[in-house]
Amino acid sequence: MKLGGRVDVMMYARAIPMLFTKPSIIAMPALAGVIAWGVAEITPLLTDPLGGAGAGIFSSIVQVIYLYAFGIAVIQASNAWRGRKATFDEAWEEGKRKSGSILMAALGFLFIIWVAGYIGSILGSVIGFFLELVAAFFLIYTIPAAAIGGLPGQAALSGSINAVKANVFGAALLAIVFVAIWIVLPNYIAILPFGGNFAVNNLIVAAIHAVLLAYLAFPFAKQYDDVAFSRFW
Repeated sequence: MKLGGRVDVMMYARAIPMLFTKPSIIAMPALAGVIAWGVAEITPLLTDPLGGAGAGIFSSIVQVIYLYAFGIAVIQASNAWRGRKATFDEAWEEGKRKSGSILMAALGFLFIIWVAGYIGSILGSVIGFFLELVAAFFLIYTIPAAAIGGLPGQAALSGSINAVKANVFGAALLAIVFVAIWIVLPNYIAILPFGGNFAVNNLIVAAIHAVLLAYLAFPFAKQYDDVAFSRFW
């Protein structure tokens, strides 16, 4: 396990103009956001009469959709870093060929996180949170491993662990940026009054989520490429 290693810190800044030059990368995250919004609207209608039973299933479906959309975005971002045209159509076609691997990787990722949380809940809430955090950290490259690494399902989980061990600092920095942009920032955005009703506000937040996820695709793709394929350079 290498604590240090190659880390392109400037990629986080360079990803911003790349997002504007490749706006089509937002397409799949935006579609995922709209679906998430729709699911959020109908979930109470379907689960409230049952006392909330089944809400977790809808939540898991949304997470899989987001992870699949992220996989397509990562493919397009990787193509952009490599100097290719990086069109949406190109990423979509490649994503369709790898859809089975990406979906299985997404399901494996969510299952491992759930298992870690379940085991931790038996031992205590603090331990449960810690186990989920550790699991998520070592599986941070799961989707890139399937989407651009070409690793099928379970192999993507192992590929992520190996990539993290190859450069712990790079993975840690990526994790911090991810938490800040995908978890912390949206919590502040969600409480902003956008002037619409609850459904409209949720749709606006979903659109913002799409832009944030599209941005994250660039550092995820670049960092995974740097770690996983550096031995070929």
